[in-house]
Amino acid sequence: MSERQNPYNIGLDKTPANYVPLSPLSFLARSAAVYPDHVSTVYEGRSFTWAQTYERCRRFASYLAGKGIGVGDTVAAMLPNIPAMNEVHFAVPMTGAVLNALNIRLDAPSIAFQLDHGGARIILVDPEFSSVITDALAQMSGPKPFVIDVDDAAFKGGKRIGEIEYEAAVAQGDPDFTAIPPKDEWDAIALSYTSGTTGNPKGVVTHHRGAYLNAVSNILAGNLGQHPVYLWTLPMFHCNGWCFPWTIAASAGINVCLRKVEPTKIFELIKQHGVTHMCGAPIVYNTLINAPDAPKETSTGNAARRVVGLIAGAAPPVAVLEGAENIGIKLTHVYGLTEVYGPASVCAEQPGWDELPPAERARMKRRQGVPYPLEEGVTVINPQTMQEVPRDGETIGEVMFRGNIVMKGYLKNEKATKEAFEGGWFHTGDLGVLDEHGYVIIKDRSKDIIISGGENISSVEVEDILYKHPAVLFAAVVAKPDPKWGEVPCAFVELKDGASATEAEIIAFCRSHMSGFKTPKAIVFGPIPKTSTGKIQKFLLRNEVGSAKAITA
Repeated sequence: MSERQNPYNIGLDKTPANYVPLSPLSFLARSAAVYPDHVSTVYEGRSFTWAQTYERCRRFASYLAGKGIGVGDTVAAMLPNIPAMNEVHFAVPMTGAVLNALNIRLDAPSIAFQLDHGGARIILVDPEFSSVITDALAQMSGPKPFVIDVDDAAFKGGKRIGEIEYEAAVAQGDPDFTAIPPKDEWDAIALSYTSGTTGNPKGVVTHHRGAYLNAVSNILAGNLGQHPVYLWTLPMFHCNGWCFPWTIAASAGINVCLRKVEPTKIFELIKQHGVTHMCGAPIVYNTLINAPDAPKETSTGNAARRVVGLIAGAAPPVAVLEGAENIGIKLTHVYGLTEVYGPASVCAEQPGWDELPPAERARMKRRQGVPYPLEEGVTVINPQTMQEVPRDGETIGEVMFRGNIVMKGYLKNEKATKEAFEGGWFHTGDLGVLDEHGYVIIKDRSKDIIISGGENISSVEVEDILYKHPAVLFAAVVAKPDPKWGEVPCAFVELKDGASATEAEIIAFCRSHMSGFKTPKAIVFGPIPKTSTGKIQKFLLRNEVGSAKAITA
């Protein structure tokens, strides 16, 4: 027996007139057409309008296309928050290619792995990172990418290692280049690597649809409105700057570029440009709060203009929430991971919170919250039953996301992708509870990940290095609460019989084998607790240093 035909599906097909794949590229085209003379970007005395930014992006896209870059190709960028880094978020996908924004704090072996794994055909390099990229290229096992230098007059030092400079490449390009829109909004737009718990990082692939939707979600969750003035305190390599290059294009705002987080410079820029919004990890806001020249909201009335700050990476401590308000920054806590395009949940404020006593207000605002406006769901689920936990603030489960703001998957890693999406939800590896209002509150991490100053560190990766030290018999790395960085790696080390080593020697050994931010900041020597089968009991070590306090304090 045939099913009855749905009359609303007959003769009502998708056509170019009524269906266009979603892509954040459309935001740039629109802002350039509607607000051509509005300022789009300012940096160190230079400024561009939206029309100029659109032309520069098309020119560079044209240059890339002339080098044979197109669908299925990867273009990497090792750049700070300068205008070129913003522009490549449009120019690269305009060719149909995928942008791989590299973490500028990584060491050469990590970068070499990512360039090989992602198959980068071109890499853009700032002179500050010319040395580490030279080393990384030498360590690659596959074909080496074509190198483009991106000079910055504001930076003194480094050297050119490329075959052409960025501005020359832009000048060679066609200003009338026609962008190649995605045939399917599911097409990849970016590749970002996240710290894995077993050795090499995983390549997170995101798509045009998710980038489009999260860009708009940022406007709604952060109350950006039209024409915000956005200060780039958040690295653009972090989940593509949480999608904010596309967000600011959608809202026709101003990108206030910032090469480095320097409090004095930040306060100057806030005042000079009337900054309205910024993002960052707790370490960024803590640095501003404790700066000698921080403006005081309660003093002479000359405080910085009230800025809306999105904060993520760890639950903001009460002192940070209160301290930020005192220097004119109103914080909103957001939560997410690379796999969900950066933040995809927000601690949505409710009427009356501003009237609460500071401690109670901070307790409400520290929660990881509810889904972003355009994310389908975030909740806490029992991973065994795949049922949502009770809203009692006590029953522990795993925090999970589902919806359109979730990655395509991990590049060349079907097994990990399948595991991450088991049961129809994305498993974050974070453990949490639901409160009576349905807000997510993180309690601990089930993954061996340490988040220090907003950077993910794999404890397993650090342990692998420790085991290479000739005096180390057993090693275990856990998160230790830290007033500045939120949490830092703390290594428990059991030495071989007759062997000796000092804390300084172990730390120096690690630093010589990995990026500085991943190096343990403390070493505890002594027997490491194990089960009867010899498995290290990490939970006892976490309890010893109070790991959970870094998340829940």
